[in-house]
Amino acid sequence: MEFYGEQPAVDLTYSDVFLVPRRSDVTSRLDVDLSPGDGTGATIPLVSANMNSVTGARLAATLARRGGLGVLPQDMPLQELDAAIRWVKAQPVPWDTPVVLPSHATVADAARILPPIDGYGIVVADAPVEGMSIDAVRGVVPAGRLGTALPDAQLGDLVHARPMAIDAEDVTDARHAFDLIVDAEAETVCVLRHGALVGTLSRRSALRATLYRPAVDADGRLIVAAAIGINGDVQAKAKALVAAGVDVLVLDTAHGHQDGMLRALQQVSDLDLGLPLVAGNVVTAEGVHDLVSSGATILKVGVGPGAMCTTRMMTAVGRPQFSAVLETAQAARLMGAHVWADGGVRYPRDVALALAAGAASVMIGSWFAGTVEAPGELLADADGRVYKESWGMASTKAVRERFGRLAAYELARKELFAEGISSSKIYLDPLRPGLEDLLDMITSGVRSSFTYAGARSVADFHERARVGLQSAAGYEEGKALPVSW
Repeated sequence: MEFYGEQPAVDLTYSDVFLVPRRSDVTSRLDVDLSPGDGTGATIPLVSANMNSVTGARLAATLARRGGLGVLPQDMPLQELDAAIRWVKAQPVPWDTPVVLPSHATVADAARILPPIDGYGIVVADAPVEGMSIDAVRGVVPAGRLGTALPDAQLGDLVHARPMAIDAEDVTDARHAFDLIVDAEAETVCVLRHGALVGTLSRRSALRATLYRPAVDADGRLIVAAAIGINGDVQAKAKALVAAGVDVLVLDTAHGHQDGMLRALQQVSDLDLGLPLVAGNVVTAEGVHDLVSSGATILKVGVGPGAMCTTRMMTAVGRPQFSAVLETAQAARLMGAHVWADGGVRYPRDVALALAAGAASVMIGSWFAGTVEAPGELLADADGRVYKESWGMASTKAVRERFGRLAAYELARKELFAEGISSSKIYLDPLRPGLEDLLDMITSGVRSSFTYAGARSVADFHERARVGLQSAAGYEEGKALPVSW
């Protein structure tokens, strides 16, 4: 990356900078390869934050199916974390994981899982999902139907025909699958293998499969990461997660440049697990040097830029994110390591700028929290707007979940020093309610950024990106107007 014009005299965040176009021979955004090249196996440079309100097994599987990487949070009990990793590994790669509810479930039950929008379907069946025969499936209820049915109506009463189905063995590729769905005049179909339900597929899912490459392990299963803290028996935790099938380990604490992190890193590194080892968070070249020297191969970069984080206002500690990524990425590159830009992205432009600064991937938290696939039930406010609840990982709510088994006195001491937002409504975008909708928007913008720079890969973009400084008025000038002036 190079600066266009004068070098900055102060630290910068994403709104302070812009990308300058340069001569390019990249004629199509589809000629761009977004693989981060950080050893994780991801094919797009997007990672979901290890926050309880952001990444669960469902979101991790969906993200990996489109090439990204989900990081399961450290606050999950080890047994639940093990089960989540194994669940992701068991999910289909070319098909969607079916959303299955029994026929006696009501519309209100379904509305807590899916909003009443097109593009999703609920499989109605009165049988265990594992090895379910198509004969047990009563039908598929389009999610859009939830908006016109009474809340207490049973899903079984909304089924009026046997489900449309295709055989997995008959599908040659994603384009062929799309054509089969169109020929069946269906929006969502069941996918069968030897008569058993193995997934569902919609027209849009089949179309996306022609554009994205799934992130899979050596056995062809979806990849997933998991986080652990730096206290306790970190070696035992790491070995347990590897036994469950985790692909990337993340050692995570708010202040990554501390002796406790260095000790934990060294202990896990000594196990020689053969996996990418992520550690953070840091914001300086010095922090990168010390963590990489202790065994980290990827650094999480960012202190205080997240939407749920109050660290900077409470402590004055942190650093504007663009400059933090720029310095740490340069230091990591010299040591053969990589960085993930963690937090502070609100638009596709911010993702592109993080990559321009040298990040291999960008971690996203609150943006993903407001999606169908994020953990938690769908809720509605007084105006009927659908949202999910989100919270910071240092907040009172998170502290209670993390240390709920402590004695009352010890828990009270922990709560006394909690910081961050304990409850925030993250509304689903009616136009982009699902994780994949956001992935489409983000990757489309980033691909275009690459073409403006004449870059065909993330490595090319690191070299060819040209960044200029702008005023607050310059940033405002770039925003679209929702109404005319």
